[in-house]
Amino acid sequence: MKNIILSALVMVFVLVSCNQKNKQEETAVTTTETTSQLYACSMHPEITGKKGDECSKCGMELTEPVKATPEKVVEPTSESKNGAGAFSLTEIQSDFANIKNAIAKNDTKQAAVAGRSLYEVFNKIDVNSIDAKLKKDYLDIAESAKENAEHIGDNEGKLDHQKEHFEILSKDVNDLTKLFDSAKK
Repeated sequence: MKNIILSALVMVFVLVSCNQKNKQEETAVTTTETTSQLYACSMHPEITGKKGDECSKCGMELTEPVKATPEKVVEPTSESKNGAGAFSLTEIQSDFANIKNAIAKNDTKQAAVAGRSLYEVFNKIDVNSIDAKLKKDYLDIAESAKENAEHIGDNEGKLDHQKEHFEILSKDVNDLTKLFDSAKK
């Protein structure tokens, strides 16, 4: 219980800090991020965003370019069917970063768009493309992540509700990253 309260306080502090920074800076053009435009924290590579953004865990500047490499993709098996796709951690992290950036800017509309996009990513994943050793853990984490992405997507205009689900989604995406990174070793 103490960990949840502490995590909530840290998340509120980070979001307030990011909001203050965003109010001081005005951007002329909004662009859609792609994996080639994403940067990660050197201490927490699962935290991604634009170059110069701050890590939500430690506050360090995001400086490490995110590589769109096949090492983050689990190849589909011969059982893949019905147009479903292979698991792509990069795509999940990209949509998650879009949610994070929108919430940091208090942009509930963009957070909802990114939440729906992430929800669709989870829906199109063919679980048969995931290594059998990882499948059970993936399904447990993905169920929670999907539910939280759906709540963020369905609650445009309700920033507090989106932040509440974003906090849990952050843990889910972190857990997915750890699960698939450990499988590569």
